[in-house]
Amino acid sequence: MPKLRSIAAPAARLLAVALFVAGLAAGAAAADQADAIAAIGNADHGKDLIARVGCGACHVIPGIIGADGMVGPPLDHIASRGFLAGMLHNSPDNMVTWLRHPQQIVPGNAMPDLGLSEADARDIAAYLETLK
Repeated sequence: MPKLRSIAAPAARLLAVALFVAGLAAGAAAADQADAIAAIGNADHGKDLIARVGCGACHVIPGIIGADGMVGPPLDHIASRGFLAGMLHNSPDNMVTWLRHPQQIVPGNAMPDLGLSEADARDIAAYLETLK
């Protein structure tokens, strides 16, 4: 029995250290993602704009109360998708372009031109980037 304790104690310490290091790495990754999102725009303001502009009338959008529309695609995991509108590589800059000028990208699609400023589109894109 004493040998089991002597083996178990170092293993438990090693596990604790490994979990601590993993937690530090996860915290660093979250900080890096937050910095990347902040470089796009203000995600909190973007979330407010999404609610105010009425994007939820057409889209299901996580984190937006009442955003349960069924016209456009649901926006859960939008930041992880490969393409926007089936033709634009999914990047923050392309998201801003899509948000500002969807009718120029795909004429006649259901997404209206909302008259968003560059800054407002960047803030909305920043919020959408949080939806991994």
